[in-house]
Amino acid sequence: MREDSRRTRLKEIIRERSFKDNVEITLASGRKSNFYFNMKPTMLHPEGASLLAELVLDALATTKPDYIGGLEMGAVPIVSWTTAASFLRGAPVKAFFVRKKPKDHGARLLVEGLGPDEDLKGKRVVVLEDVTTTGESALKAVDAVRESGGEVIQVLTLVDRQEGAQETMDKAGLSFASIFTASEFRG
Repeated sequence: MREDSRRTRLKEIIRERSFKDNVEITLASGRKSNFYFNMKPTMLHPEGASLLAELVLDALATTKPDYIGGLEMGAVPIVSWTTAASFLRGAPVKAFFVRKKPKDHGARLLVEGLGPDEDLKGKRVVVLEDVTTTGESALKAVDAVRESGGEVIQVLTLVDRQEGAQETMDKAGLSFASIFTASEFRG
């Protein structure tokens, strides 16, 4: 991916707001790590959100999905900003999110955000994540999309920690891409 001014600026925002190095942290996967990405401060920052949406749309240009979505909580801000930006670009892509478990009241849906006459059957879907370590969380969203009849054409993450996600996606037969990698922030 070429280094343009938007990407350079977003990397600065991530470094300032979302990246911590030389720390002791336990990740969602249970693994211990000495570096950490908490993308929410970047995703909820006006400039950060705008740049993320633009770069995600750039990354989606070749796949041309019908829908984008991913597992709550990390994917919700990404898909929200990206679907709005897609409309502004004149090439709208619809969005949804996958609950970790259905609510025990209301419609009890696992896939949320679809209109009353919408479903994922036969639709081309890109699953989005904020940070990917092993890829197992993304596979939960992939499974929900497939159970809903959608075709997952790619898993796209903002940051690949480079700790097994590519191998997990290869094993699952899924295309995998990232906007950034951990090695771009470490060292």
